[in-house]
Amino acid sequence: MSDANALDRARYDFKKAMQEITSYRGRGTELISVYVPNSKMIFDVMAYLREEQSQASNIKSKSTMKNVTGAIDSIMSRLRTYKNAPPNGLVIFCGEVPRAGDQTKMVQYTLEPPEEITTFLYRCDSEFFTEPLNDMLLDKRSYGLITIDRKEATLGLLSGSRISVLKHFDSLVPSKHHQGGQSSVRFERLIEIAAHEFYKKVADNATEVFLNRPELQGIIVGGPGATKDFFVKEEYLHHELRKKVVNPLFDTGYTDESGLRELVDVAKDTLTDIQLTVEKGYMQRLFGEIRKPDGGLSAYGEEQVRAVTEAGAADVLLLSESLNRYRVETECGSGHTTKATVSDPDGKLLCPECGQPAKVLSQTDLIDDFFEISEGFNTKVQLISGDSEEGDMLLKAFGGIAAILRYRVG
Repeated sequence: MSDANALDRARYDFKKAMQEITSYRGRGTELISVYVPNSKMIFDVMAYLREEQSQASNIKSKSTMKNVTGAIDSIMSRLRTYKNAPPNGLVIFCGEVPRAGDQTKMVQYTLEPPEEITTFLYRCDSEFFTEPLNDMLLDKRSYGLITIDRKEATLGLLSGSRISVLKHFDSLVPSKHHQGGQSSVRFERLIEIAAHEFYKKVADNATEVFLNRPELQGIIVGGPGATKDFFVKEEYLHHELRKKVVNPLFDTGYTDESGLRELVDVAKDTLTDIQLTVEKGYMQRLFGEIRKPDGGLSAYGEEQVRAVTEAGAADVLLLSESLNRYRVETECGSGHTTKATVSDPDGKLLCPECGQPAKVLSQTDLIDDFFEISEGFNTKVQLISGDSEEGDMLLKAFGGIAAILRYRVG
């Protein structure tokens, strides 16, 4: 799987899990949240949980006592599979939650958070404790920052709300020479050579710090005067980075660290729209193909998109983040096994061959299923939010699933 796909999938899985976790409510204080930082020994966590399990035997309600001790057992079983907590730590949510009627089911989520947790925490409550993770749901994808004029340049990175200085350069380009004659012409030529070398140095360092960042969503360029326009127009930047330069370029008064902050401030409206712009661009490509008399290089609907993806013909999959469906494998009493897409894997499922009740053997989130199919074909998966007219249309008109093809199939 490409780095970009892997990053998007991890972000989607974390967001999806958090939506489910925060929706649960227990019948009593029996939903357990455990946060284990990397610095905490698993052995010590197990000892703590055994003590909590011992204390739970004093709970007056027998059903609550049973559910709490059962959840602690389940958490300890999961922890036994780890020698040490992962680098960012480990978070486990476990407990009995209500189902239809008087039924309950045990749920357990084991998350490796996208950011480091630093404090051990155990909490037993009527809902899972997610507050330390809520900020991690914010989009942390980053943007490259370049401020440049003939005197200096600064390269930076915007991640979330944090601005980091990556490189700073003084140009050493001489100021303009005011004397006339041949010496002036020669000196002007030397100035242009020095400026050219300075721009190359800035571009080479931009390649070094920006090129291998799959999370980089765009590059914002600013500075006073026309230098920034010349730098971009004359294609000093690596061709892959040029594709990520956001237009328009921005005027700033400074090109040092304060210039980076100024750049982010003047570009704030554009930054908000960048991801939506990317999504809209793909959707407009799809609509352009669909409008062609033969349907062009487009496919939509789960069945058709699944077929072209499995054939390796899909270049880009466009999937609505609001799909909320599952791919399941089921088996009935007669032994028929079937794969199907359903909205509720816990609901009543019938075998399509004989109509008998079927049980679920395995289930996968539908978007994760498409990520897995795309892995072997270098197919990009682009998740489309419902925050735009195009995203709304993808979900309502095309079932939330479409593809732009490399070539037509059939």
